[in-house]
Amino acid sequence: MTATYSSQSPSHNQSSSHNEANSMHTSPPRPVRRGPTSVKIVIAGGFGVGKTTMVTAVTEITPFTTEVPMTEASLGVDDTSIVGERKTHTTVAMDFGRISLGNDLYLYLFGTPGQDRFSFMWDDLTQGAVGAIVLVDTRRLEECFPAINYFEQRGVPFVVAINCFDGQVLHSPEAVRDALQVGEDTPVMLTDARDKAQVKVAMASVVRHAMARARATLG
Repeated sequence: MTATYSSQSPSHNQSSSHNEANSMHTSPPRPVRRGPTSVKIVIAGGFGVGKTTMVTAVTEITPFTTEVPMTEASLGVDDTSIVGERKTHTTVAMDFGRISLGNDLYLYLFGTPGQDRFSFMWDDLTQGAVGAIVLVDTRRLEECFPAINYFEQRGVPFVVAINCFDGQVLHSPEAVRDALQVGEDTPVMLTDARDKAQVKVAMASVVRHAMARARATLG
């Protein structure tokens, strides 16, 4: 008697059960770990408005500054009548620092020189920046117009930060907005360039404003 062997493949139900069993033992996909994000912020404004002070007050690394003693030639060009004897040094290239917002966002801070004769450096300093702070001294409001015009012409998002020297609030943010003729969508705020917490608030405002502008552009 000859034995008969079946050459049929396993049934469809058996195959499905086998696949289901395998899928039950498959590890879930691992979440993608993203590295920290780094962005560049520029701090601009007139001579002696507090840009170097702002960078050094908030930076979490050793600040890099290019301050040099003011010379007689500088005194003949820059108006020191308001900043007084406290202003003995001036920035000739840039100020640099870094802060973190949360665990995954690093802000690299670049302070511009305040004198007009160093304005040729601005293009290099602002290249790749997501936004800027225009630091304002309301006693010399006209000195911030070059910075505002520069960023407006290049489409760089910026906020206006009114530096309250010695805690003095001479004008309200809305009064400064009207005087500078900046749009309602541009944040205008009071700050103290010496106070780390207040400077961080200004930095966060720049990031939010830049993100809002980017979303509006993308539609």
